[in-house]
Amino acid sequence: MINKVKGTYDILPEDSFKWQAIEKVINDVSKLFNFKEIRTPIFEYSELFHRGVGETTDIVKKETYDFIDRGKRSITLRPEGTASIVRSVIENKLYASPNQPLKLYYKGPMFRYERPQKGRYRQFHQFGAEALGSNSPLIDAEIINYAVTFLKMLKIDNILIKINSLGDDESKALYKQKLKEYLKPNVDQLCSDCQRRYIENPLRVLDCKVDKFNPVLIEAPKPLDYLSHVAKTHFDKVIEALNAVGLNYEIDKSLVRGLDYYTHTVFEVEAKLETLGAQSTLVGGGRYNNLVASLGGPNVPAVGFAFGIERLILAMDSLETKEEKPFIHCFMIALGDEVQNDALKIINNLRLKGLIVDYDFFDKNLKGKFKQADRLNARFLLIYGSDEQKEKVVNVKNNETGEQTKVPIIEIYQYIKNKL
Repeated sequence: MINKVKGTYDILPEDSFKWQAIEKVINDVSKLFNFKEIRTPIFEYSELFHRGVGETTDIVKKETYDFIDRGKRSITLRPEGTASIVRSVIENKLYASPNQPLKLYYKGPMFRYERPQKGRYRQFHQFGAEALGSNSPLIDAEIINYAVTFLKMLKIDNILIKINSLGDDESKALYKQKLKEYLKPNVDQLCSDCQRRYIENPLRVLDCKVDKFNPVLIEAPKPLDYLSHVAKTHFDKVIEALNAVGLNYEIDKSLVRGLDYYTHTVFEVEAKLETLGAQSTLVGGGRYNNLVASLGGPNVPAVGFAFGIERLILAMDSLETKEEKPFIHCFMIALGDEVQNDALKIINNLRLKGLIVDYDFFDKNLKGKFKQADRLNARFLLIYGSDEQKEKVVNVKNNETGEQTKVPIIEIYQYIKNKL
């Protein structure tokens, strides 16, 4: 037997309805905020992620799935969505669209070689959004509100926004200098990864999970204390906008996020739910004003977020909501070979009108047909034999009320629709 690859999993039919429910909410909420879907390839040239995500990030150094294709090109399975979106925006010149800001969302599989654990896999799925073209603090607040509204539509209400600012280029340069000066005499007290990060990208030290409670990091200078006037004004206006729409937030001075491309606003949204355990973050994002230009495009500011859908499934499993069991509208029971073709014609007409209809494909006895209808959670039974064929009717039984009546074939759809 060949098993699935470590770090991957199958979404089985009994679970797929949860994914479909989340995907429906993604589409519905995106429509409310006027974001349009974009779909990009699951693999790109490796250079895209090395330049976009950052050579010094753990994702690029340790976690990407890289391979050489038959044309001797270096290819990477996408580890996140933003770099691919930006590549597509540049390549297709979407930044020149008259509809600005450009508001895009995506969903699909991503790939990272990391240790599999609850809610984290080597093939995982993300829902993300990007707004490109505007420097306004209002679009920062809009993208956060979009993420929070999505969670509320999933009935996940007990949430907290954690927000910080890394500042503009001037602020980040000054802060990195101050942080490096502070860490220099204490760097040997940090984990081996942080000692490497200190040299390559000191900002990433603050994102360390191993040294999260290390006094050296707790007492380290914070980005918010080194904001330029322009950066501070931007952040203040984001906070004002969050207040205006009544969102629950907390300013977290240590929040930096894990990717190199962030500038100005960074945020995460947490939910205190039993199935999430200590890792309560459901979504993270922020502003990345330099990424488009760094990948060869024009100077286009942008802001975005990304959800892990597996984490959302875990979050929903904590909720005391009654999930509707999958069902079908009708199950056809044909009584005898001579009526089967007419029964199939009835089924097909109902399906074309939008009803979910199934049939016994094993030629079971009558008791077996009823049992199969129950297993499929059929709302109605359509019983059709030689007598019904002569009368051009179908016996329709409502499985919820037990009511049974003969309905002319041409009226079945409307009858069931009215009952539903």
